[in-house]
Formats: sequence, C-alpha cells, structure tokens
Amino acid sequence: MRALTATPSCLAVPLPADIISTVEFNHTGELLATGDKGGRVVIFQREPESKNAPHSQGEYDVYSTFQSHEPEFDYLKSLEIEEKINKIKWLPQQNAAHSLLSTNDKTIKLWKITERDKRPEGYNLKDEEGKLKDLSTVTSLQVPVLKPMDLMVEVSPRRIFANGHTYHINSISVNSDCETYMSADDLRINLWHLAITDRSFNIVDIKPANMEDLTEVITASEFHPHHCNLFVYSSSKGSLRLCDMRAAALCDKHSKLFEEPEDPSNRSFFSEIISSVSDVKFSHSGRYMLTRDYLTVKVWDLNMEARPIETYQVHDYLRSKLCSLYENDCIFDKFECAWNGSDSVIMTGAYNNFFRMFDRNTKRDVTLEASRESSKPRAVLKPRRVCVGGKRRRDDISVDSLDFTKKILHTAWHPAENIIAIAATNNLYIFQDKVNSDMH
Repeated sequence: MRALTATPSCLAVPLPADIISTVEFNHTGELLATGDKGGRVVIFQREPESKNAPHSQGEYDVYSTFQSHEPEFDYLKSLEIEEKINKIKWLPQQNAAHSLLSTNDKTIKLWKITERDKRPEGYNLKDEEGKLKDLSTVTSLQVPVLKPMDLMVEVSPRRIFANGHTYHINSISVNSDCETYMSADDLRINLWHLAITDRSFNIVDIKPANMEDLTEVITASEFHPHHCNLFVYSSSKGSLRLCDMRAAALCDKHSKLFEEPEDPSNRSFFSEIISSVSDVKFSHSGRYMLTRDYLTVKVWDLNMEARPIETYQVHDYLRSKLCSLYENDCIFDKFECAWNGSDSVIMTGAYNNFFRMFDRNTKRDVTLEASRESSKPRAVLKPRRVCVGGKRRRDDISVDSLDFTKKILHTAWHPAENIIAIAATNNLYIFQDKVNSDMH
C-alpha cells in the first residue's frame, strides 16, 4: 500500500455542532464539500499548482461557507427536526456555476455556487451608490464598463424539495441523466425531477400494512453511474436489491437480490445488527458494488447474486467486544466506504481515528491514523497495528486501549487522484500520495 503524505488542510473546532456529518468531492475533485451537525456546508477549493514548484499539488483552502439548514419543529408530530446535514451530492457541472444538493432528515435543498470578479460601472440613470439620478441632469449617454473587483463567491438556494418523506432521509443520489435524483428514508425511496419541487414519485415502498410486521428498513441507496434506469438499495438485513425502473413504476419487485447465506456456526444475538449494511457504492466502472457492514467491507459483482466476490475484515478484533459495544450504542455506528478512481483500492473507517485501505490486486491492507501529528506538512503516515494479545511490538496498540469516541464514519476519495478526505469528529484531514499522485 502506498504511503500517504498529509497536507495541512485541517478544520479544528470544539463545538458539538461542528461535528462533520458528510464529506463529498465534486466530479472533478477540484471542490470538496463537508456538512456538519450545525447545518452548515463548508466548500474547499483546490489551489492551482504554484509556479515555483510546478509539480507540487495544490492544497485545499476554504472557498465558501454557508448555512444550509436551520432547526425546525414539526407541530403535527411534536418533533424537533435537527439541522444536521445527512448527505451532500454534487451535480455534474453544466456551466461556470457549481450546484449541489444537501439534505437533513426531512428537507432537500439545491444550491448554486457562482463567482463574481467584475462589477459594472458607468450607469446612465444611477449614481455610484445605486440611487436614481435626477433625469434632468443626464445630458449624455455613456457605455457601462466591467471593472475588476475582489473575487466574491455567492451561494444561493435554487430549489427546496420538502414534504416528500415521513421518515428520516438517509441518502440522496443524482441520476446519470442529470435531470432526476432519488432520496431514501427507512421505508420509501422517492424519485424527484431537479426542476420540480412540489411532487415526487414513490419508486420503492416497503412499509407493511401493519407496522408490527416490519422486519427490515432501507439503509442506503444509489443510482448506477451509467444506466439511468438502474439503482440499488441496501437493507438492515444485509441484503442488496437491484431495481430496474423500466420494469414498473413502483419497483416493489427487484431485478436482482444480492444476499450472502449466513453461517449458522457464527449465529449470535448480534448477528442481525452487525450484518446491517450502512453504505453501498457502485464502482466507477459500474460493474461492482461496495458495501460496508459493522465488521466488514464486501465487493459484489453485478452478475453474481449468491455471495460477494471479495470480503475484507475491517476490525475483526471487535468480535469479542460486541456486548460492550452494544451497551454503549457503538454497534449502531454507520460507517461509509469509498472506491479509488480506478476501483483497485477501497477505503473505510474504524475506531480510534483509524481508517483502513484494501488493495484488491495485491490483497494487502493497511491501517492508518488521522491525527494532529500526521497532519503536519509532508508528514508520512505510518501503518498502525492493533494487538489482540500475546507479543506486542513497540508501536502496536492494544484492542483494550482503543478510543471508541474517536471514529472515522465519513470518508471520500478524489475521483482521479490519490487524495482522500477523512472526517474525524470535528476535524477534516486531507491526505495525499505525493509520490503516486496519478491513478494507474
């Protein structure tokens, strides 16, 4: 596994509202957006390469910060709707402006990000302060000119998609047709048109007639990257359902069911909880799917439903600690996963601010740590190792010493280069492979 070098792009603030809840690169990787529990979105932009060092990669600096969601109150249900940003998805860029979707539990918003570095001067009917002139004083006409000004980044709300979900929204996904997107909650998935805010089409509904018969919930969903009619959704029972919107308006019958048979010898009280899929991601090629459950990441081939083609243990040493993890609610943590640009390496988070990387070609894996020490410029990340018992090396950490309050739930990988973004509670770490910055 290649060594990653830390770049000093680190966001550190102590308030609970600043805990990062989602991380997302745009389609070029030039912009990186984070959402937090306080309802804010922070956008980072990659600086251009410096002329003094043309081969050095640009750092990510804050580009814009705006308040996306505010706390609300549902008076009909007497429920508070928190402002926490659950997901951010960038839209493919169509013009000079950038657009992104952000959602909390109930409301999805479309934002437009534009730049302004020129301003018009020389109005005929207005003075320099913008007030209307006395028309009797206007004796000649002048042609307005554009004068340079300091760069201004303007973020404006374009659409608000509300009242589409009864339950909490857990995922949004933009379709490859660039016209529609879907949003999923525990029991339903809705299809929206980006230009229409007052209605959506329900494409999946697993709500039973009697809620006492409920056995599973939807945990994540995503559109296929190339086929606009295909999407997948995962469930709390560990299964994946691939649906084709050409088959029926309501996709209550799936095209394919991906499910791994359970090993009876490993059956325990926690089996169903730890098998729940917390994230699903199509590969860039569209051939594979990556899923994360509590202890493993799995790679599925779209042409093979019976079992995953690859299974990687993220932190198998926690299997003996499931009882205490259940008592402190950590067993319900929802870890995300990510592909690199060539689908050859996968990444996911763990506890103690550790994150794991698995090379699909060499089958090698590595545990790395996101910390203040590793975020110093040009610091090289050293592999970490968790020791279960027996002999310990000098840098090993005991499984009993792991800090379960420090967890890497949200990660993102640059779409073309070896740059990763790691959200560690209220810190954002950006690591870059300086030696191998291009994907092969």
